[in-house]
Amino acid sequence: MNVLDSFSLKGKVALLTGGAGLYGRQIAEALAEAGATTCIAARNLDALEAVAEDLRAAGGEATALPLDLADEASIHTLVETIVQRFGRLDILVNNAVTRCACASWDQPMEVFDASLRVNASALFCLTRLAAEAMKRTGGGSVINIGSYMGIRGPDPLNYVGTDMMKTPSPIYFFEKGGMVNFTRFAASVLGPHNIRVNAIHPGGFLNNQPAPFIKNYSANTMLGRLANDSDLKGVVVFLASEASAYLTGTNIPVDGGYTAK
Repeated sequence: MNVLDSFSLKGKVALLTGGAGLYGRQIAEALAEAGATTCIAARNLDALEAVAEDLRAAGGEATALPLDLADEASIHTLVETIVQRFGRLDILVNNAVTRCACASWDQPMEVFDASLRVNASALFCLTRLAAEAMKRTGGGSVINIGSYMGIRGPDPLNYVGTDMMKTPSPIYFFEKGGMVNFTRFAASVLGPHNIRVNAIHPGGFLNNQPAPFIKNYSANTMLGRLANDSDLKGVVVFLASEASAYLTGTNIPVDGGYTAK
């Protein structure tokens, strides 16, 4: 196979949780542009349908589907719907998260429990169900969207000159840190079925932050800038495609070198 052809996702069916947010939209674009039949799924179906319409207008194949990650029946229905409609599932991108418990550390346990149900328990459930579908067609690729916050703790120096640095909640750091080793676990148990599992850990995405934060954070990267709305596209296509056929169990920071310092 020509090396450029190995990056193609033509003939593949991809499921992306989320799809209308900061990361999700560019991931959806990447999958569709590479040729995958792209299913984007979340609770806000109107927002997803607007993204799907844009992808179809650009020549891609995209479908918006409902998903409530807090509802186990919804997860089962989603995977069943995709397999029934398209006959297969080749790529899963675990992108959607809830930030319901991110406001502070001082919250009732029930709030943390609700976050863990979506960001951990649902991750386990959806990955397992998708993998069962992938086994029936010879394998596939799972891509977990983590965060640099799962690799290191918060850096107060990034927030100098802003009012952003309050006592953060531990939940997001806990969940994204757990994703690091869940990726290794899933890669190990699914490898014999030709299912690869990798994670990318984005950091520092430009999103209308205060100017001091942008300056501070950019200075802490090796590239001197925050990420933009296309910086995840290449690595997602690489991990989803045959170009990474011998790569599994990896955790890849996509952060301009921030965590390498």
